[in-house]
Amino acid sequence: MTVTLADVAARARVSPATVSRVLNGNYPVAASTRERVLRAVDDLDYVLNGPASSLAAATSDLVGILVNDIADPFFGIMAGAAQTQIGGPGDGSGRAGGEKLAVICNTGGSPERELTYLTLLQRQRAAAVVLTGGAVEDPAHQAAIAAKLAKLADAGTRIVFCGRPPLPEGDALVAALAFDNRGGGRRLTEHLISLGHRRIGYVAGPPERTTTRHRLEGHREALRAAGAAEEGGTAEGADAEDPLTVHGPYDRRSGYEATLELLRRAPDVTAIVAANDTVALGACAAVRDQGMRIPQDISVAGFDDLPFSVDAVPALTTVRLPLFEAGARAGRLAMGKENPPPGGIATIAAELMIRGSTAAPRG
Repeated sequence: MTVTLADVAARARVSPATVSRVLNGNYPVAASTRERVLRAVDDLDYVLNGPASSLAAATSDLVGILVNDIADPFFGIMAGAAQTQIGGPGDGSGRAGGEKLAVICNTGGSPERELTYLTLLQRQRAAAVVLTGGAVEDPAHQAAIAAKLAKLADAGTRIVFCGRPPLPEGDALVAALAFDNRGGGRRLTEHLISLGHRRIGYVAGPPERTTTRHRLEGHREALRAAGAAEEGGTAEGADAEDPLTVHGPYDRRSGYEATLELLRRAPDVTAIVAANDTVALGACAAVRDQGMRIPQDISVAGFDDLPFSVDAVPALTTVRLPLFEAGARAGRLAMGKENPPPGGIATIAAELMIRGSTAAPRG
C-alpha cells in the first residue's frame, strides 16, 4: 500500500501542509515539529514525489554519485568520468536527449550521511545511483545500506558500485566494479622486499574501511611469504597485528604524523608504504623534515597513481588503479549503455608503477 502525505501528517499529528513545508524546506517550521515529521517519514518510509515530469514514470532524470570527498582526486576522477557517460555531450543543441542529470553527493566519509543521501535519492526517484570507494565494515551499517538499496532497486533505480566490493546481500546491484586492492598491495610490498627491504613501515587508512583492509592484507601476505615480518615495539596508534602499522585518515596530515611516529618507534625502518598517494606525500615531507633523503636513506611508496605522483620529487612508486576507466564504465552501466559483467561483479586489475622513490636500502 502506498504511503501518502496524509498518512505522514496523521502519524506526526500535523497538517499535510506542514509536512509539505518540512519536506520542501520552503517555509520555517519549529525544530520539534520538523523532527516529528521527519521521524514519521522514516517510520513510514514515505517517498516524496519528485518533479511533475517524473510522476508518470518509474524514475526521474536524476543520477546520484556518492563520494567520500570530491576534493580527493581518487573520487573526483571517478565521479568526473561517470558524469561523462551520464550527462553526455548531447547533440550540440543544448537540449537534453537521453542524458541524465548527475548529482555529486559528498558524504565526508560519514556512514549516516551516506544513508541520508540514499534516502534523498529514493525520494527523488533517481534513475541510478553510483557508490564509489571503499565501504564501512560495520554489520549494522551494511544491513541498513542493503535494505535501502533494495528499496531503490524495487522502484526501478539502477545500483552500481565503483571501486567498492559488493555487499554480502548484493541482489539489488546492477554491477560491482571492485579494484584488486589486495593484489596491488601484495605486489607493491614484494617490490620492496625484492630490493632488500625487511623493516617496512605501513601508514594505513581508517581500519573500518574495506579498502584499508584489502591493501593491508596484500602487504602482510607479501611479508609472510618472504619471512620479512619482524616484531616491533608497541605504541599508541599501533596496529595490534603489526606494530609497524599506524592507521589514520586518507590525507596528507595523517601521512606526515604517522610517519613521524613510525620513525620515532622504529628508526631502523628502511621503507614506508602509504595508504594512498596523498598520504605518501605527507610521509615524504616527514622523512625530509627528519633530515633523510628519498630513496637514499628511506624508500616511500604510495597507492592509486594519482596525477601528481609522477611529478613528485623523486617520482612516486605506486600502484595504478584505472580510476577514469572504472568511473566511465560505472556511468555506462548506470545508464544501461553496457551489459553488466558475468555474475554482476568485475575485479579491476592494479598495476605496479616503479619510479624513483624506491631503491635498495643502504648500509
